Amino acid sequence: MEIHGVADAETRERTITAAVAALAAGELVALPTETVYGLGADATDGRAVAAIYAAKGRPRFNPLIAHLPDLESAERHGIFDPVARALAGAFWPGPLTLVVPKRPESPIADLATAGLDSVGLRVPAPEITRAILARFGRPVAAPSANRSGRVSPTRASDVVEELGEAVSVVVDAGACPVGVESTIVAVLDGTVRLLRPGGIARERIEAVIGRPLDAAPPAATRVEADADTPAPLAPGLLTSHYAPRAAVRLDAAQALPGEALMTFAGARPPGAERAVAIVDLSPAGDLAEAASRLFSALRELDRSGAVAIAVVPLPTTGLGEAIADRLGRAAAPRP
Repeated sequence: MEIHGVADAETRERTITAAVAALAAGELVALPTETVYGLGADATDGRAVAAIYAAKGRPRFNPLIAHLPDLESAERHGIFDPVARALAGAFWPGPLTLVVPKRPESPIADLATAGLDSVGLRVPAPEITRAILARFGRPVAAPSANRSGRVSPTRASDVVEELGEAVSVVVDAGACPVGVESTIVAVLDGTVRLLRPGGIARERIEAVIGRPLDAAPPAATRVEADADTPAPLAPGLLTSHYAPRAAVRLDAAQALPGEALMTFAGARPPGAERAVAIVDLSPAGDLAEAASRLFSALRELDRSGAVAIAVVPLPTTGLGEAIADRLGRAAAPRP
């Protein structure tokens, strides 16, 4: 782990260089924001995003907020209607996350959005962080830099205590002035909904949009214990979600006629030769690789036209627990 400060211009330049190099290498970087310190990784690199979940010990693959240096950069990844643009203009840079439709051409990894068609975007206030984001040139996923369920970090020393050597570079810019996570507002399908209270008060948001915020479904406002990720759509918290059109059959000991097969570590159960399609999440048995490929694999197998997707038994330790959670939701009875 390297800890870099921002005391003067020369130190600042070394810090930017080190942080950008680590992000480009797929490593984790602790970045200061005005709210809390974020655990940053290249949001377009599924394996780097998987490293965030592994370091935090997340029980689930929740959507992660992608951080950008400015609105122009954010608009390359999300579709901003006039209301979203007005909110960005009023509060960016600052502690507001906007959940908007994801652009189809955006390279943000499926794992970072948890397979949703929406994306949470934010422009943080600290100049050093925006300089790193601008130099890096790609969105950075950055939930709070702490173990899942623990208190969010507001100083660089908190990050070191929480995550240790899991982080390659810590950018130390002192204490975070806001100290609570960003407010999350979803601007989707003509509605404007508060998904998480935070550093921007409801009244200030309503003053910009000129009307009260729309009511959010109760499930949409539930946030995980570490309170650092958006729940951009109520369906994201339903039991049946992340589901392809084809039925999903877990712990399959064999592939049945008409089924596609999701496998792992080279496993080929009886009947594999007649599978409509096969995707091995990680021939090498690497759970980080499996996590990074999970959502794209579900889509690929669904496009095969199979009547069902058979999933071989997978490890349930480490990232395997989160993979199992998402597959369990995909296999749940449909409404």
